[in-house]
Amino acid sequence: MRDSFIIKGLYAITPDMADLNTLIHKTQLVIESGAFMVQYRSKIHDRDVKMQQCAAILRLCREYGVPCIINDDVEMCRILEADGVHLGVNDDNIAEVRHILGEDAIIGSSCYEQLSRAKQAQKEGASYVAFGAMFPTPTKPSAPRATLALLKEAKSEIHIPIVAIGGITVNNAYDVIETGIDAIAVITSLYEAKSIKETAETFLKMFH
Repeated sequence: MRDSFIIKGLYAITPDMADLNTLIHKTQLVIESGAFMVQYRSKIHDRDVKMQQCAAILRLCREYGVPCIINDDVEMCRILEADGVHLGVNDDNIAEVRHILGEDAIIGSSCYEQLSRAKQAQKEGASYVAFGAMFPTPTKPSAPRATLALLKEAKSEIHIPIVAIGGITVNNAYDVIETGIDAIAVITSLYEAKSIKETAETFLKMFH
């Protein structure tokens, strides 16, 4: 997967959503509108529900040939044979996860507002690094804030793809994309948009 996979453009992350049919429907619209990857992210505590949701999202992604990775949960990724994981500050070491999931796994690393963490993630074999929150976000209200200047600095020092995340909307994405980063990760402003298709297309036009 990693050899042919390009991290560029719109990266969709699922919201907490109890209704599976709605989640699938909206995710299908997101994929059809041009998202290059979907991350299954859910803070639902019932693991059986999460497994069921993630398996359904994964099947959908397989139909469209789009990678599906899982937030935080290496074991779920291994069981469901997803395409990879996204790791946060308290998760397993990237090199260990690579050993568990294999060389082809996509492994992302949250670097918050820390360039040093991104450099370490790159050294350990991450597929991409993510900085944010760029703006206030309802998903993580207390998240540390990254700056546009940090993205520019990272672009000159990090040689793997860079993703920006956190509070990104069609009204503020342009300045983020203009720093030269590779992709934006979006949850709320995509999944709660009046038109997912129009919103996704608006984001993607900013990359051209």
